[in-house]
Amino acid sequence: MNHLAHALVAAPHEDGMFGGLIADFLRGRVDPALPRGVRLGIALHRAVDVYTDTHAEVAAARALFEPPYRRYAGILLDIWFDHLLARDWTRYGPGTLYEFSQRVRDLLTRRDAELPPTMRGFVRYLLAHDLPERYRDTAMIAEVLRGMSTRLSRANPLTEALPALQANAAALERHFAAFFPQLLVHARAEWARLEATTPD
Repeated sequence: MNHLAHALVAAPHEDGMFGGLIADFLRGRVDPALPRGVRLGIALHRAVDVYTDTHAEVAAARALFEPPYRRYAGILLDIWFDHLLARDWTRYGPGTLYEFSQRVRDLLTRRDAELPPTMRGFVRYLLAHDLPERYRDTAMIAEVLRGMSTRLSRANPLTEALPALQANAAALERHFAAFFPQLLVHARAEWARLEATTPD
């Protein structure tokens, strides 16, 4: 899943949300010196990624993509699922998308000193482009795909991928609608498990 979804699943807990947002910029063992809630958020992020990658609805969605996009189907789904989540926010999230997005931006700004150094460029981009709120706009998705394309080390077709996403829009929406409520249930249970088993 992408940034909006990871923020949502940890949303009841500020430290957890922060951990969920920074997790993609951390590798390996989690620093035990981090606040417990942040460690929980990182662990939840990783558990959500495993659940997503092994879910039957997500596998079926990946199979919709033909070469040359199939190799990048995981990236494309992460971005498109955040688009669908943003577009249908009132079905899944608390309050308005604007309010939640402002909460994410405020959190990252307020805790700037705690950000992984590799995340600072992303946060600048997020703030400059009114993300994650603008994930609901397909023009922003095209921009995100262009940016993602330049960050990959090898030549890739991501810049041209929006038509492939739009061509499969109805099927992708069905898979997302079947998958995402299950993810929310799983994430709540996983948070409870982590909270009960993670030491201070």
